[in-house]
Amino acid sequence: MNIEDQTGTTVLRRETEAKPKKSWRTWLIGRPLPTADAPHQTIGVLIGLAVFASDALSSTAYATQEMLVILMVLGERAYDYVFPLAVGIVILLGIVTLSYEQTVPAYPNGGGAYTVSRDNLGVLPSKIAASALLTDYILTVSVSISSGVAQIVSAVPDLFPYRVWIAVGFIAFIMVMNLRGVKESGRAFAIPTYFFVIMMYLTVVVGLIRYFGGNLGLVENPPPLEVFHGTVGVGIFLILRAFSSGTAALTGIEAISNGIPAFKEPRSKNAGTTLIIMSLILGSLMLGISFLSGHIRAVPSEAETVISQLARTAFDGRGVFYGGVIIATTVILIMAANTAFADFPRLSAIAASDGLLPRQLTYRGSRLVYSRGIILLALVSSLLIIVFQASVTRLIPLYAVGVFLSFTLSQTGMAHRWWKISKLKEGEEIKEHSSILRYDPNWLIKLIINGFGAVCTGIVMLVFATTKFVDGAWVVIVIIPTLVFIFTGIERHYRHLASKLSLENYGGLPQIARHRVIIPIGGVHRGTLAALRYARTLSDDITAVHVSIDPQEAERVRTKWETWGDGRRLVILESPYRLFIEPLLEYIEEIEALRQPNEIITIVVPEFVPRHWWASLLHTQTALTLRMALLFHKDIVITSVPYQVD
Repeated sequence: MNIEDQTGTTVLRRETEAKPKKSWRTWLIGRPLPTADAPHQTIGVLIGLAVFASDALSSTAYATQEMLVILMVLGERAYDYVFPLAVGIVILLGIVTLSYEQTVPAYPNGGGAYTVSRDNLGVLPSKIAASALLTDYILTVSVSISSGVAQIVSAVPDLFPYRVWIAVGFIAFIMVMNLRGVKESGRAFAIPTYFFVIMMYLTVVVGLIRYFGGNLGLVENPPPLEVFHGTVGVGIFLILRAFSSGTAALTGIEAISNGIPAFKEPRSKNAGTTLIIMSLILGSLMLGISFLSGHIRAVPSEAETVISQLARTAFDGRGVFYGGVIIATTVILIMAANTAFADFPRLSAIAASDGLLPRQLTYRGSRLVYSRGIILLALVSSLLIIVFQASVTRLIPLYAVGVFLSFTLSQTGMAHRWWKISKLKEGEEIKEHSSILRYDPNWLIKLIINGFGAVCTGIVMLVFATTKFVDGAWVVIVIIPTLVFIFTGIERHYRHLASKLSLENYGGLPQIARHRVIIPIGGVHRGTLAALRYARTLSDDITAVHVSIDPQEAERVRTKWETWGDGRRLVILESPYRLFIEPLLEYIEEIEALRQPNEIITIVVPEFVPRHWWASLLHTQTALTLRMALLFHKDIVITSVPYQVD
């Protein structure tokens, strides 16, 4: 609409045709997308599986190995427990999947455990859920990338000393791909995801055929056993430790419920379908890999992974198919980080919109993704990899506590939701923060499913926290309350700010009774006169201030000011210790102490703007220094008057 068409109103609307300029960012992450393109950036089931299921599917590459790391203290008897534990984990997977199938249609706007907890359990549980999920996503990137690099090191041992920097490089690559947008990154990762699924099923099927044919055999030249845990002997504590390590296979199940808005309509149906497909693939591969690993007597080692040993045993050497498995596994493990990069920024944006995190995390970048959240995740996960030297075994104990805590809170919240629904009458609706409560005749069945899921995941969480406490789980147990404390502090700040900015019971704008203007000058020149010309538009009460370090220079300033100063007063501050900012601040504070009610003090600073940016380094940044020093002084305004030097 043209401005001419909007006469008679104080609010004018117009469309701008301004477009972002091309830069190196355009080459790196693609052309900027308009907001109207957002609906076209959604994804379907096939690409959704690549984006949100890669984390869960990739865990099959290390879950069995992590169980064996614990069980190997038993020697040969360790292999008798691997498959039964895998069966128990798959049963737990089924329970969690059924539970999240209830969450997906109930909360179509995403947010997962955080949103469910906020609506049904209260503020504190929602903060705990947010901290658990964000911690989980950071660890997802660290663990999956480290595991992917471990696969590369298995095939090329000479790269072992460089594993940390290889891992950091992969994180940078995933970050850039996600900055290009969800749809584009999903398309790029779809083929590798399905290639991994095909190669893993091929490995399992060939291994099972050879096993039942009686010619599978044991793994040849296994790597040396490196890690022992505990003391010899079978005990419930040892079995629980192994089970808790294996439950790393369930990490990533919650990702789909967090990222529902990324799916095409009908969003809930497509997200639910993706969840079921993901769980079926994950469960079958977990069972197959665990069964075969036990029978070939695979040895857990950071020098060669269990998947590598299984592949070269099933395919009878390091041939083409073995290479395909290693490449596919490496790629899917690296891509597992993509799930976190898809969900972490979304959850951060939701939490930030609720005032728990900085508001900047709610801003979308040029490609309609939450760019700041993506970059933050990359930085923190890279730091973790450097600290823990890209060791999967050292990172895993930090992993699943947050995962199962979020599982438990989500399912408890859903159970409470069904309890609230049971109080409604048929046809009655209640609008909540993120969903609508409607009467459901099947509320009792759904309550039992979610309640049972909460109990199961809660028990696993306690087992993991107990059995892995000394190994590193204590770190997460400390981090989560710390994050909750940070969330509370940020929330308190935003609420305090909102109360101070609120216009309720506000009497209107007070009139300014007096306006003082102070112009700090280092000399009298064209830039000084430009500042003086601007100051005269503000007030007649103008004072120029010169800090005297050199008496001769001060005299030259006085002489010139008498000619060019338009009769305005000049104050020369003698500085025997050759300080500049301190005397100026002292003078301003003296004026501030004498200030009358509703009086404004404006500091007008002449500022050179040279032709080249580097030339700015040759000049004192007086305006910036004063702004930082006087930022918290009430009713003092710092204004820069730029003078462009051609």
